[in-house]
Amino acid sequence: MHAAIPAEALPDDVPAAPEAPRKRPRPGERRVQILQTLAGMLEQPGSERITTAALAAKLEVSEAALYRHFASKAQMFEGLIEFIESSIFTLVKQIGEREASGLVQAQKIVAVLLQFGERNPGMTRVMVGDALVYENERLVARMNQFFDRIESALRQGLRQAAEDSGSATPTVDAQAQASVLISFVIGRLQRYARSGFKRMPSEQLEPALRMLLG
Repeated sequence: MHAAIPAEALPDDVPAAPEAPRKRPRPGERRVQILQTLAGMLEQPGSERITTAALAAKLEVSEAALYRHFASKAQMFEGLIEFIESSIFTLVKQIGEREASGLVQAQKIVAVLLQFGERNPGMTRVMVGDALVYENERLVARMNQFFDRIESALRQGLRQAAEDSGSATPTVDAQAQASVLISFVIGRLQRYARSGFKRMPSEQLEPALRMLLG
């Protein structure tokens, strides 16, 4: 079962975090600015653990000012996770609505995840858990649930593809392929983060997916 990835499998509408607002934001913009700054700091070397003191210094505000917008640093990371979830799941839903082929759905979902990581390096460290090691365990659990939901979406499309190809065990085939694909995505994102964002997640994606789905 070989299928070339259509050019549109690498969508142009994968979101990047919005540009930071002006230095003196209106009151309603401060929360967004905090999250943008945190994401930006996660892109820098030596950012294994970002303290609220360092974040406040970067923003040129007091730590107390941060806590007027977020109850804790964990809540700040939850804000980043919410951006990841809303961005990715919106695109996954659109892919499911637009693509009749389960195989193409899987290809595009993988492409969306990897391209999102490329466009949002700091968010990639949240997705793979590197930025969450010293934070609240519920954050790690939430990212695990994120990938579980993605795997479920992959499995649904791949089961239909297996049925269409005449497989005698479509459910088993879909479970195996979805598991391999999600491991591939996480591995590519981890390599991107640990290479200092030099090894692009989507490099040679088309031949890689042909091998995984062939």
